Amino acid sequence: MNCTVSNHVAVSPEQLMAAGQLLAPDWLLLPEGPRRDHAVLVVDGRFADAGPLALLQGRYPGHAVRRLENQLMMPGFIDTHHHLSQSFGKGLVFGEPSEIFRRVWIPLEGSLDTDLLYLTSKLAAFESLRGGFTTVCDAGTRSKEGVEAIAQAAHEVGIRCVLAKTCNDLEGERVLDARQVLSLAEHHLSAWENDPLITPSLAIPIPEIATDSTLGAVYRLCHEAGRVFQSHVNEHLVAVERSLERYGVRPLEHLHRAGALGPGALLAHATLLTPNELCLLRDSGAAVSYNPVASAWKGNAVAQAHLMHCLSIPVALGTDGTRGDGFRLLDYAEAAQRFAHGLAVGDAVCGGGQLWLDMATSHAADALGLGQSTGRIAPGRAADFLLVDLAVPELLPSWNLSWDLVRLANRDQIQAVVVQGKVRLWQGWPTDWDARALMRQVDELARSVVHQAPIHKVHPLPTVA
Repeated sequence: MNCTVSNHVAVSPEQLMAAGQLLAPDWLLLPEGPRRDHAVLVVDGRFADAGPLALLQGRYPGHAVRRLENQLMMPGFIDTHHHLSQSFGKGLVFGEPSEIFRRVWIPLEGSLDTDLLYLTSKLAAFESLRGGFTTVCDAGTRSKEGVEAIAQAAHEVGIRCVLAKTCNDLEGERVLDARQVLSLAEHHLSAWENDPLITPSLAIPIPEIATDSTLGAVYRLCHEAGRVFQSHVNEHLVAVERSLERYGVRPLEHLHRAGALGPGALLAHATLLTPNELCLLRDSGAAVSYNPVASAWKGNAVAQAHLMHCLSIPVALGTDGTRGDGFRLLDYAEAAQRFAHGLAVGDAVCGGGQLWLDMATSHAADALGLGQSTGRIAPGRAADFLLVDLAVPELLPSWNLSWDLVRLANRDQIQAVVVQGKVRLWQGWPTDWDARALMRQVDELARSVVHQAPIHKVHPLPTVA
């Protein structure tokens, strides 16, 4: 049975990805911006060609044209900072003060066995896909179980995943065997060779939980392998002050001193940077994951994302696992930047709509080292894209589609989520697995998991009669 994509065209998932046709949406979001009267050719899960429809018709006279009226085809969103193993507790942290990782995430993730790690990761990956994300970057779980369960969940959902292994060698006052930590790190980096969806990464969640020698060694392993090194830096005032007391430097300066700040480093949050640290960051080549929703929910500040971009610091958007909704992330990214930095200086533009779209797509792919694989609708890139219905009252009339997508578009307009040429979601639900069965299973288990974990909330949950 055919599914309706809009009021003007009916097509099924199979018809959408049928071979030998040119896909011609009303709008195509290219690196240079939205374009009309353009088309793409998808072959073996990749964009084989993209350009003006008339030009492609001339190049491929034997190909039928599949017109997708009132539809936008755009690159899938890319979440550069997620915690896939935290989805069971995402509603626990509302109204909680900073550093919830100590009171909520470490106890919760530490209680997960392999089966639970798989389920919470699959739920998070599914949420991300529903929000239009075709790639997520997992920052590393605190669960003692292996990351293979997270990889399995990502594979089954069909989402691209940069998957980190945590590599700290300090646990409180206990110093771990750094040689064993580095050996496991090397093994992780060599795993998933030629895997179409999984790209390995290494993470030291915060600089203070690793020795300087291990910080530098883990960064070098990533840099030499062409993989991303991840860390949270300068997120909360208490962490900055603790770093100054213990080490005499701020967290980002700590990374720099240890030789772990350079190209290939991806730093989450970076909300509390001094002018000196901004210069260190600019000169290092490291990238920043700007997490505006996390700033609003549990942070002390909003990263100076627009300023960083103007300083040629690579900046991309991340959710921090707050909610998997790409369009709401765009809205928050622009709005938080305006409230925190733009209004005070009379900046009515704050970068413009296209900048925030780029930070959620092409810039994000570059920050993850995936710029040659995804993030753009361009020949040779993976066919990771969204089909977005534009025939909604919120977008009529449309004067500037880039701005409209940032401020007015909604998740419910996403008709199809395609990863590597395969339709993974159709009108919000998977095409090849039972998401409702997963939801029932999670609903049965998540509450008992949370109640049994040694979580400490400053504001207890309300009592349910």
